[in-house]
Amino acid sequence: MNILRKKSAANVPFSETVIETLIRLCGVSSIIFVFGIFFFVFREGAGFLFGGLDLGQFLTSPEWYPTSLSNKRYGTLALILGTFSVTALAMCIAVPFGLGAAIFVSEFCSPKLRETFKVIIELLAAIPSVVWGFIGLTLMNQLIIAVFKAPIGLTMLNGGIMLALMSVPIIVSIAEDALKAVPDSYREAAEALGATRWQVVYRVLLPAAKNGLLAAVLLGAARSIGETMAVLMATGHSVNIPLGPLSWIRTLTATIAAELGEVARGDEHYQVLFIIGILLFTITFVVNLIADLVIKGIRQE
Repeated sequence: MNILRKKSAANVPFSETVIETLIRLCGVSSIIFVFGIFFFVFREGAGFLFGGLDLGQFLTSPEWYPTSLSNKRYGTLALILGTFSVTALAMCIAVPFGLGAAIFVSEFCSPKLRETFKVIIELLAAIPSVVWGFIGLTLMNQLIIAVFKAPIGLTMLNGGIMLALMSVPIIVSIAEDALKAVPDSYREAAEALGATRWQVVYRVLLPAAKNGLLAAVLLGAARSIGETMAVLMATGHSVNIPLGPLSWIRTLTATIAAELGEVARGDEHYQVLFIIGILLFTITFVVNLIADLVIKGIRQE
């Protein structure tokens, strides 16, 4: 057997060996890049994280005054709540529309209309986030003022709508692929039993594609959590505990983007911004871990 393996290995073309090596390097490099980014962020903030930061105040205090001359306070509770609230609002809007659009494109469209919708969805995904921010800053701002009689339309609702519009193309694309991956025999068997199209979707396709649909929702949520420019421009960028959709809020990502260019390299404020980056890494890790456990639990069922 060993002789046969050596002969088969010797007969492998050199080009195939090079391609396999490149594929392996690409796979390993992605892991190296992730650890490299985390190491860089951790290195920049580790000095203050372990040498003076009150971690309890950092996580539980809503007071963010990093530039105060007499009493600097680095509380991120309002930033954390602002991030999660605008993401939750965006998902409440994006998930029904995204999954509904995916079901329509996958199961109810004609082939020609399906291709048209796919092109439109891809164009929506290609719009830069700063353009969505401009839409929130101008158009959506005026609409919210006119409809809700708010003093200013740059609110959590504005940011949630913008994030929902940015997340919908991702949810639609992945969910549509998940629905298409369900074998046609499932549909044919259900229709042979007399099920209507909606019954096939609800009773057969959604349970069969639930892993892919959950992945689509989680990727949409990850897109919302990591978004910067749209929420920076559309939410009012004010450090407040969110009390409702019309509250002015600030997110973790927007804080880093707005303040990192104005701080001196190496000082406390600079290091705290990198600690916020570590916090974002931790949040995304926990979300991905929970998603992995949920998907594994669904597969075991």
